[in-house]
Amino acid sequence: MSMSQPSIDFSASSVDVARSLIGATLLVNGVGGRIVETEAYDHDDPASHSFSGPTRRNQVMFGPPCHAYIYRSYGIHWCLNFVCRPAGHGAGVLIRAIEPLVGLDIMRKRRGLSDERLLCSGPGRVCEALGITQEYSGMSIDTPPFQLTPPLDPVPVVTGPRIGISKAKDVPWRFGLAGSPFLSRPFRQPDIV
Repeated sequence: MSMSQPSIDFSASSVDVARSLIGATLLVNGVGGRIVETEAYDHDDPASHSFSGPTRRNQVMFGPPCHAYIYRSYGIHWCLNFVCRPAGHGAGVLIRAIEPLVGLDIMRKRRGLSDERLLCSGPGRVCEALGITQEYSGMSIDTPPFQLTPPLDPVPVVTGPRIGISKAKDVPWRFGLAGSPFLSRPFRQPDIV
């Protein structure tokens, strides 16, 4: 069983960053919680937006690390990614779920529901609850409106295949906080890393 790192090095591989983010606290304009689920994507990964090279849509993924890359999924939901690896590489980590801890009333209002477990259990839900839209794309995540705090203590991390993709479906680059009820979906026969 591996534990998340005490600090997050965004110049590292997307897999390492995705694992390190589990247990970190993410606030956007003072609203957020603990990251409990992530997915890694890299330029040589056919499921990644960066696989075919830079485009107008994905240019931020090729920029410097530690920036937000926001895209709309299926033309409906915004999704938050953190860029990693050196500029020009094209890698990122999708924030799939957080455990809501701060600003719950704001999240409930934005999401139109009260069940805490459903407020941020999925990448579109995370963005809606935290008020994240395209305007945040390209912003540094180490300055306001973002506040990212690494976990204080190591946390148990599970891994398994990513969700909702049609290519490289079996690559085990989905990471989650072991036992969290706030995941977007349970891990099937997870590997504890």
